[in-house]
Amino acid sequence: MKTLIIIPAYNEEGSIAAVIRDIHQHAPSVDVIVINDGSSDRTEQCAINAGARVLTLPYNVGIGGGMQTGYMYAKQHNYDIAIQMDADGQHLAEELPKLIAKAEHYDLVIGSRYVESTSYRSSHLRRIGMIFFSGLVSMVTGQRFTDTTSGFRAAGPKVIDLYSQYYPIDYPEVEALIYLKRKGCRITEVATEMRKRETGKSSITPLKSIYYMVKVTLSVLMSAMRYDRTVVSK
Repeated sequence: MKTLIIIPAYNEEGSIAAVIRDIHQHAPSVDVIVINDGSSDRTEQCAINAGARVLTLPYNVGIGGGMQTGYMYAKQHNYDIAIQMDADGQHLAEELPKLIAKAEHYDLVIGSRYVESTSYRSSHLRRIGMIFFSGLVSMVTGQRFTDTTSGFRAAGPKVIDLYSQYYPIDYPEVEALIYLKRKGCRITEVATEMRKRETGKSSITPLKSIYYMVKVTLSVLMSAMRYDRTVVSK
């Protein structure tokens, strides 16, 4: 299976090289592309030196725009599987074979910290948010999810095509699942270990966390209403 690793990165010079080296060690047959999202540091050069292809955006467009760029690249170059990984070292390359194996049978595979017991431990507030969104998406879609905020995902050809056409812009992980379920995609989760961010700091501040909760909840409910109207019209 022709596989591409997509790594959206914004000012991740402290970790990006190690992430790429880890991928090359554990999955030497995959290709790696870094979407350099208008970084002001040495992210681009560090990624190139580590052996990755780099697409540099002229300014910061956010995770949604960065990921859609990666999926467009995957579609244009006829990849069978496209895997999203974080640039901060949270996702372990040694877990890639699990996602790749599952992606042969599903449209999207989510690397989950909670579908089975793992060593990952999050803050109390972040854990509450994860439980809330997983419950909300499970209720809306009728499918049980445990880790809807995970950014460790493997997409097959159908999802690559869909995401290259549309990808939510702001805090997209949860909304992107609703979109795929509306399109009839087969989604599953597989247990994966993750570690805490190795360098830098998260861009999600307490204030942004509140905005995230409200915005994503409203988007999910609106998506659910659109889905219900589509079903009724049929």
